[in-house]
Amino acid sequence: MFLTFLALEFLRYEAPENVDVSEKMVEDDSYMLVKTPKSKDDKSDVIVELPVGEREKNFTPVTVAFQDLHYWVPDPHNPKEQLELLKGINGFAVPGSITALMGSSGAGKTTLMDVIAGRKTGGKIAGKILLNGYKASDLAIRRSTGYCEQMDVHSEASTFREALTFSSFLRQDASISDSRKFDSVNECIELLGLEDIADQIIRGSSVEQMKRLTIGVELAAQPSVIFLDEPTSGLDARSAKLIMDGVRKVADSGRTIICTIHQPSSEVFYLFDSLLLLKRGGETVFFGDLGKNCRNLIDYFENIPGVVPLPKGYNPATWMLECIGAGVGNTAGNQTDFVEYFKNSPYNEQLVANMAKEGITIPSPDLPEMVFGKKRAADSMTQMKFVVRRYIQMYWRTSAYNLTRMFLAVILAVLFGLIFVSADYASYSGLNSGVGMVFIAALFNSIMAFQSVLPLSCSERASFYRERASQTYNAFWYFVGSTLAEIPYCFMSSLIFTVIFYPFVGFQGFVPAVLF
Repeated sequence: MFLTFLALEFLRYEAPENVDVSEKMVEDDSYMLVKTPKSKDDKSDVIVELPVGEREKNFTPVTVAFQDLHYWVPDPHNPKEQLELLKGINGFAVPGSITALMGSSGAGKTTLMDVIAGRKTGGKIAGKILLNGYKASDLAIRRSTGYCEQMDVHSEASTFREALTFSSFLRQDASISDSRKFDSVNECIELLGLEDIADQIIRGSSVEQMKRLTIGVELAAQPSVIFLDEPTSGLDARSAKLIMDGVRKVADSGRTIICTIHQPSSEVFYLFDSLLLLKRGGETVFFGDLGKNCRNLIDYFENIPGVVPLPKGYNPATWMLECIGAGVGNTAGNQTDFVEYFKNSPYNEQLVANMAKEGITIPSPDLPEMVFGKKRAADSMTQMKFVVRRYIQMYWRTSAYNLTRMFLAVILAVLFGLIFVSADYASYSGLNSGVGMVFIAALFNSIMAFQSVLPLSCSERASFYRERASQTYNAFWYFVGSTLAEIPYCFMSSLIFTVIFYPFVGFQGFVPAVLF
């Protein structure tokens, strides 16, 4: 049992290796939380409506900055050589805004976001990652951010409300009252339009519903920063717009949103505030505010020699990617050096000037440092309660698993009973046969119990890794929860086996033996 806990806790530790993003990675003994200023009035035209400024906020607004960020991985063809996937990337994202990370396939969008979010498990990172101008520790990044993966991974036996409550209670600080945590859950349900399906089991839900839940689970933790990896992947145009409208409302509540997206529709693209555009090889092509209806971006590219102006009614996102050769074609030809053009542009000068400001790469006395004293937000008892409860509910709701186990117990009992139905235990050889029979029966029951739980454990493994990366709970309570939930079903299947098997093979004293 202890070895199982050690494997869960340490075998897949997500902290990156050989990382140099801070001079010191020290966990302070305090957690700083300041009162959040009210957000500006919302004037965006969205589908999901919610007055976001009326509720008390449980998070601290944070500006994320990354300076001269490099990332290397070993060359698979020559392990002694290093491939540089990110080459000196600079940028920042401020509270209340959505920053898009875009580029062609292989440009490093997701890689950049994973590096900023502390999700890279290998390779070498150099540069600075800062929160409110302070160098960010790995703990501060994990505790103050939420990460929405492209694949929607959840414990499918839970309901939508239970999944949100689980995240709210285990990832918000223990000092926050339960009533405020429940308020966070209700806010997420309203914000993402989950009222009609809040008490529905997650298993079998549509792609759009799962995507909304993925965002909601991170939002329920009240993070200061939310990372989204391809939030519109697999969705039609209407669903993508609905999801991004919800993300817009989340940003308007004062959170910082950083989002990778491949090729959005114009309606979705207009929802973004700023853009970091990368070319293949991990170099910056553009960084800056998009402006109203992306006017700043359009003017920038149309001023580049050789770029065909944006056709009337054409999607600016598609046109932009085609300009740099990340779309269907490269409309500017192969002679245009977009990276060098950006380095000499006013947008790069503005980026350099902004990066030197207080609160971005320089600490500001008006902005708090994100300091956490504990690795996990919830106390041990809360972790145990919610993890054990989830497993008990999961076993109870997975009827196919339970019925299959009971059916196998009946089959094994009948099979062993038929084999030993005429055994004579009066002789020495018969007694030896009986002892062997009991041993084999116990062995088969143990193997059956072990094998039958594997599909259930495998289906929960991805969810465990996602939650563990966010420091949701200790792996020990995950092991305890799965073990405690398994015990009643092991007992019931063994009892069914014994009730059939015991009299079948001619054993005497059934009741005392069962009680024993």
